[in-house]
Amino acid sequence: MDDNTRQLAELLAKSLDPAQSREAEKQLKSVENTPGFPLMLLLAVNTVELPINVRLAGALFFKNLIRRSWADDEGNHKFAANDVDAIKRELLGVMIAVPPNLQVQIGEAISVIADSDFYKRWDTLVAELASKLDANNPAVTTGVLTVAHSIFKRWRPLFRSDELFLEIIHVLEKFGDPYLGLLQSTDSLIESNKNDKAKLTELYKVLNLLVKIFFDLSCQELPPIFEDNLAQIMQLFHKYLTTTNPLLATDDEEEAGVEEYVKAGICEILVLYMQKYEDAFGSLTPNFAGATWNLLTTIGMEPKYDILVSKALRFLTSVAQNERHKNVFSDALEDVIQKIVLPNMTLRTSDEELLEDDPIEFIRRDLEGSDSDTRRRAANDFLRQLMEQFERNVTDVTTRYIQNFLQNYAQNPKENWKSKDTALYLFTSIAVKGTVTQYGVSSTNMLVDVVDFFQRNVAPDLVKGVGEVHTILKVDAIRYIYTFRSQFTKEQLIQAIPLLINHLTSPDYVTYTYAAITIERVLYLQVEKKPVFSKEEISPVSGDLLAQLFKLIKKGTSPEKIAENEFLMRCVMRILVICREDMAQNAEFVLQNLIDITNEISKNPSNPRFNHYHFEAVGALIRFVGPLNPEKFEEHLNQPFMLILGNEVAEFTPYVFQLLGLLLECNQKAPLPDRYKMLIQPILTPTLWETRGNIPALVRLLNAVSARGAEQMLQNNQIEPVLGIFQKLLSMKSTETSGFDLLEGIIASFSISALNPYIGQIFRIIMTRLSSTRTENLTLRFTKFFYLLASRTAQGAGPDWAIQAVDSVQPNIFGEIYKAFIVGGTQRLTKYLDRKIAVVGLTNLVTGSSRLAAPGSPYAALWPGSVLALLKLLEVPPVPASGDGYDQAGEVDLDDVSFSVSFATLNTARKSANDPFPEIAFPRKWVSAETKKSEAFKARLGELSPEERGVLEGYA
Repeated sequence: MDDNTRQLAELLAKSLDPAQSREAEKQLKSVENTPGFPLMLLLAVNTVELPINVRLAGALFFKNLIRRSWADDEGNHKFAANDVDAIKRELLGVMIAVPPNLQVQIGEAISVIADSDFYKRWDTLVAELASKLDANNPAVTTGVLTVAHSIFKRWRPLFRSDELFLEIIHVLEKFGDPYLGLLQSTDSLIESNKNDKAKLTELYKVLNLLVKIFFDLSCQELPPIFEDNLAQIMQLFHKYLTTTNPLLATDDEEEAGVEEYVKAGICEILVLYMQKYEDAFGSLTPNFAGATWNLLTTIGMEPKYDILVSKALRFLTSVAQNERHKNVFSDALEDVIQKIVLPNMTLRTSDEELLEDDPIEFIRRDLEGSDSDTRRRAANDFLRQLMEQFERNVTDVTTRYIQNFLQNYAQNPKENWKSKDTALYLFTSIAVKGTVTQYGVSSTNMLVDVVDFFQRNVAPDLVKGVGEVHTILKVDAIRYIYTFRSQFTKEQLIQAIPLLINHLTSPDYVTYTYAAITIERVLYLQVEKKPVFSKEEISPVSGDLLAQLFKLIKKGTSPEKIAENEFLMRCVMRILVICREDMAQNAEFVLQNLIDITNEISKNPSNPRFNHYHFEAVGALIRFVGPLNPEKFEEHLNQPFMLILGNEVAEFTPYVFQLLGLLLECNQKAPLPDRYKMLIQPILTPTLWETRGNIPALVRLLNAVSARGAEQMLQNNQIEPVLGIFQKLLSMKSTETSGFDLLEGIIASFSISALNPYIGQIFRIIMTRLSSTRTENLTLRFTKFFYLLASRTAQGAGPDWAIQAVDSVQPNIFGEIYKAFIVGGTQRLTKYLDRKIAVVGLTNLVTGSSRLAAPGSPYAALWPGSVLALLKLLEVPPVPASGDGYDQAGEVDLDDVSFSVSFATLNTARKSANDPFPEIAFPRKWVSAETKKSEAFKARLGELSPEERGVLEGYA
């Protein structure tokens, strides 16, 4: 071991000591980009003389170093070329050599590199992986397959493209034959080691990865190598789906074993092949359907089988969807419902235990779309699909069972409550038709009466007191309203809301949570983009509602417990959004509760969804009530917001920046308060802009600060740092939109005289990007920006000023830029205000520009094409946006948000789209008037075609 490695090991050891860790990590980071360091770190991880905890610390640091420093946003390597090549050369060998706990970290690093470089800049990887496959060495092979799966699984959600298929072909050419060989040899080894538990377990881990990779390789297109060998491969999969080895059985009733995972993976493959490759797979369907049916009727009810059961049911659902194979079930509907559907819809003891031990997890699993791996969800989907194919028969059979369950419940309600629970779930399954939207069920089975069933069997449980009916039946009743909310009339919902509000006071966690969920979704209901319930209808009860919701949230005794239940906070948010300015009467109480919660959850952010709804709620209060008393809001929120920024609570910082921007806009005409003046310098610090999640929020805040503090910023020479930030943002595709957002804010806030020294440089920066890594977005934002300048005649800018700014980059370059980008991009502007700005800018160009409109001017040849572009814009006008900028329908669906990215837009804090030309209500008439009073335009009217003149005359 050399001295450098020894010194590195000492630093890694210190990083494990809490007393020295911060200083050690600082030293490590100070040298991490030194040429040769990444490779030295990797080789240290592979040094067996070092203690295992030091090697693990090295592996973790290496993985994180690769994550943050392998490539920039444009895909360019940050390390020296020699380091890049050496790391790739050594990486796989190190991963194979190190113990399993280190393999995981190195494997993740390989995945990160592959995300950037595979396959064109790392075309040797697949061949290397294939060369290391060895059925006789399961430990190594498991590591290799884990890396392969991490690379190939990226294909699953991608859209088809030539680039994608070239990558898959590259993989199959080098990996296809070795893969099939490994699959066969693993099968042989499992056979010969079926009495050796240790070896069998290792081989099944390999088989599990082989099954996953088979799905990866098949997810986009049926590989020819699989199609040619499909019968043998599927025979092998059938074998492992239908056989069970007692040695692999786990004692744990909760955790699935490797055998269950293999079978579940095979079922996933069957679903894929049934849905995408039925022409090749079709003849095998009856055999697999029978095997799956047998599996489902013999498997235990323990939770460890839940994933397998749900995947198996998904396969049968896909068979039922297929017209060619639906008759597999047609003669056995009674059996299917009795032996497969009912057992998996019945509440189990483990479900009751989950409700008691982890009620929030029970709720998340129970909610529609929250967890597809529940038996109930899968059985529900299967029954619904059967009903789609055999509506009358399935409805009749299921209705008979529903009546039997209800009769059983009536005989002894206390003991037989599960029968009613099953009946309600069955009814819901056959009553729902079509898709379930954010507003609930879109249509129902006409053979059943949803409202009548509710009145006879569900409503009575809503009004019964605590102890009179089982908790789960109470929850079922609330859930029924939640599910069918869009099927009830407003009058029926008005009757239900007081009952739901009453259940917020229930001592039972699941009951009050479901009440909050249902209240929120009912208030969210819309008809023709307008809420069903108005603020006038909700405001009278909003104070008591919010008081109870805050009481429930603040029952938590730790930051984690306070933030546990996102459904309560979502209900708070919805009430504030509905009631809007009517919340002024309760503003102080609501604001203080939100501040109290902010202060607590800031200590340890733990639930991203709760956090998001919480800050949406703060945003709603600021947006709708803040303008009534902006100074008070600024004063109250200053302490919690500054605490978050001071403590560098990374998860909350982007939210605070957005909300500070919103606060500033509540009082736009007032001068910038001192507390915000003190913020300007810190938010211009370059390091703050290095965190990508901060950028859109910082732009939002900086633009709001500029709008009220431009003079202050000019006095302190702060416009140049702002323009420096713009240059950095524009240099990367990932942040170019934020760059233009910032630039437009600068143009709106600063005087033209202040911008004069910089406008040429601004265009130089933009045009450099246009000539190198141009994107469609860049072209359109540039087009809009040019028209923005050309439209601002009242502020001293205008068309000639904009043209001169372009020409300052290079003499007479405007004509080329205008033809290549601006005119071409004009018709591709889609937003109403963007097109309106373009109309004004173009009109100014063709009527008032001495450099383009005047006969004989330098760019006179561009005039006819400009008029044509203007007429095209006017002939296809988009619909103007309405409202105050807040769009409830546009709220982010947090189930679709990846919280690994550290930015999520607050809908309530979105900047309202301000029309810079509100006085131009009818653009066509305005254009007509402008052209008629322009002497330059009238002088060139003869250059237009009769059709173009006719269109213009029609605007009068």
